[in-house]
Amino acid sequence: MRIAVMGQAAFGAKVLETLSDKGEEIIGAWLPQGKPGGKPDPLRIAAESRGIPAHQPQSYKTPETLDAFRATRPDLLIMAFVTDIIPLTFVETPTHRAICYHPSLLPRHRGGSAINWALIMGDRETGLSIFWTDAGIDTGPVLLQKKVPIGPEDTTGSLYFNKLFPLGVEAIVESVDLIKAGKAPRLSQDERLATYEPLCNDRVAGIDWSKPATAVFNLIRGCDPQPGAYSFYQGTKVRLFDAGLADASPGGRPGEVLAANESGFTVAAGDGAIRIGKIRTDAGKQDAAAFAAAAGLKPGERFTSG
Repeated sequence: MRIAVMGQAAFGAKVLETLSDKGEEIIGAWLPQGKPGGKPDPLRIAAESRGIPAHQPQSYKTPETLDAFRATRPDLLIMAFVTDIIPLTFVETPTHRAICYHPSLLPRHRGGSAINWALIMGDRETGLSIFWTDAGIDTGPVLLQKKVPIGPEDTTGSLYFNKLFPLGVEAIVESVDLIKAGKAPRLSQDERLATYEPLCNDRVAGIDWSKPATAVFNLIRGCDPQPGAYSFYQGTKVRLFDAGLADASPGGRPGEVLAANESGFTVAAGDGAIRIGKIRTDAGKQDAAAFAAAAGLKPGERFTSG
């Protein structure tokens, strides 16, 4: 079966490498649209190191790009970490059409920040879906799913790199085997259970300290490593990481610093408090204790929303 891999970054590269090492016929790698330049994408490096053509069209919406894709005579398109909007005509070209990796248990958490929102919303379980691509955003029939627990200390980074990344590569390999055997399911998603959240960026990453401590904690770990949940201290935007729920009752107003010592600092929330171990400002990332010492942060002072 002639397979085209579309994607980017470490995940796209690992999918291509794993399938190629398994003996699958990979006929091309398709990179994010735009002008080539800068540091080569890992998917390009992985493809070219194996003598596999790498394509980076300026647009996936032109007839020329579609013709070039059709000329490769693909049987299956695997979409591994794709952020471009790909026309349906592209998806319909391969004999077996296209499958896509998505890091949630669809139809929950459709959209480009699925892992972030699973944490922000306090889910205790998430997973990944391999689905058949259609004209919608993460709406196609499901081929298979894998579940993973969300641990109390998980962040978006740990959940992805330690669980959903390796399991996703395995799931794509399993999906290819099912397709080749003619046993790949097409299970319709239940639209009654569907959720769609926006991209996790600074529009949603601001901390409201009046909310329950658990909600603040979930926001911080859901925005870790990017974009970083933030608050302001004396006019400086401070992004907070390495958070934990404090055992003691807050004993202060929301946003008030309760303690600052060698392990970091603690801030009061609506019904509890949050311990902060690391921060990031425009000057870079550092231990929260070092920031507190340099900024003169002490109990009684406050973090604010602006």
